Amino acid sequence: MKLGEIADILGSNIRAARGATELAEREPLGYSIDSRTIRAGELFFAIRGDNYDGHLFVADAIAQRALAAVVSRGFLDSEVGRQIDPQKAALIMVDDTLDALQSLAHNVIRNWPGEVIAITGSVGKTSTKEMTASMLSRKGRVVKTTGNQNNHYGLPLSILKMESDEWHASDFDYAVLEMGMNHKGEIARLTKIAPPDVGVVTIVAPAHLEFFASIDEIAEAKAELVAGLNTNGVAVLNADDERVGRMSTMRSDIFSVTFGIDREADVIARDIKAEGLSGSRFLLVTEHGQIEVRVPLPGRHNIYNALAAAAVADLCEVPLEEIAAALAEAGTPKMRGEVMRFRSGVTVIDDSYNSNPRALFEMVSTIAANRESRRKIVVAGEMLELGKSASELHREAGRQIAQLGIDKLIGVRGLAREMVAGARDAGMNSEAAVFANTPEEAAEKLIRDIRDGDLILVKGSRGVKTEIVVERLKQKFETLEDCGEAMTGDAASGRR
Repeated sequence: MKLGEIADILGSNIRAARGATELAEREPLGYSIDSRTIRAGELFFAIRGDNYDGHLFVADAIAQRALAAVVSRGFLDSEVGRQIDPQKAALIMVDDTLDALQSLAHNVIRNWPGEVIAITGSVGKTSTKEMTASMLSRKGRVVKTTGNQNNHYGLPLSILKMESDEWHASDFDYAVLEMGMNHKGEIARLTKIAPPDVGVVTIVAPAHLEFFASIDEIAEAKAELVAGLNTNGVAVLNADDERVGRMSTMRSDIFSVTFGIDREADVIARDIKAEGLSGSRFLLVTEHGQIEVRVPLPGRHNIYNALAAAAVADLCEVPLEEIAAALAEAGTPKMRGEVMRFRSGVTVIDDSYNSNPRALFEMVSTIAANRESRRKIVVAGEMLELGKSASELHREAGRQIAQLGIDKLIGVRGLAREMVAGARDAGMNSEAAVFANTPEEAAEKLIRDIRDGDLILVKGSRGVKTEIVVERLKQKFETLEDCGEAMTGDAASGRR
């Protein structure tokens, strides 16, 4: 899109002291809401967020040679706006800059013939997105959500990658988009920006209970994805999760495809063979046939993620051989289950990106089943946004950790103290279940007690910064070269 076309879409024009006609013919190199990372030639949107007002950084964006800035009407009359040199700034004036960003992204999707695949769920969004994108890339060109861009800021930025770096929307066949939320109505808003042709719901579990009265309310919020599907769209649903499965009856003008392990489903895993930290093998069965596959990401939760992705790829007529090949190459993003091996014989799994009770249970269950390690240690941070049930959910998580046979638990910060209490209630002694006020303290306790052959899971929400534990271990001990193995937990909520 040329800058003049963008201004027309936004119901505005380019305000420039000179060269407006020439500017109108230029295409932005990309789109940004962050003056710290903006590249020369990108279009800057001055967004008013919860913590910062992008209008305060318009001058910085211009100094970084932004092509132009989208700002609110009246900006030039503000104290900050009056400091802008009109000889150097090209501006597009709009009523609301966030609405402008979303409207521009919607315009790209509305006029695009490709397929939009949207993915949500309490656990597994990111890994399912990555697997889905990998499979579909074997048939066409894919744009996908990167990083934590799964909210009302990030989703439009992900879409606008189709109009960046001299690419155009017509160059792409599929958009694979995460849709995150922590309040009712947020996914509905995202589906209005990018109405999905295919919507995937991985699982519903306790998360963001600070903003919901019950898990059923979380399910209703996740179901907004199904409600937002295009007519004749397809809902891809987890048959083993009753709340998700019931979403198939929401609408009569869409279709549904199910995936699962325990219950009959359209896409199913049979003859599962766990291979420790190396992952698992199983027979993938779809309506188009069956094939033996290997997923190099251990844990039952990753089999569900693989099934969800395979269901989408099967809908899009990706051959089973290509689905299997993509699964065999599955990897994981940073801090979402990275496996690190140390020369001392210690193995660390860094899953510090996010945490909730279900995600914690899945990861702990996975290491508990591992028979290769001498001791199994869990460093678990306080789980955030759990509302009135937070104390009991942490205590129950501690009980589960003890019952799964974990040898040592270090709870980190705040309500993780309840997790430690729950583990002690279930039989762990005061030396095996300990509390640390900070991740730095947790790292000290861990390093003092670490032994050759230990398998350590570090799990936490970003706000707790449990990644500091991993960094301290890397500073203290020498790591082996990249072993090529990974585990995957949940993605973050996508909040900026």
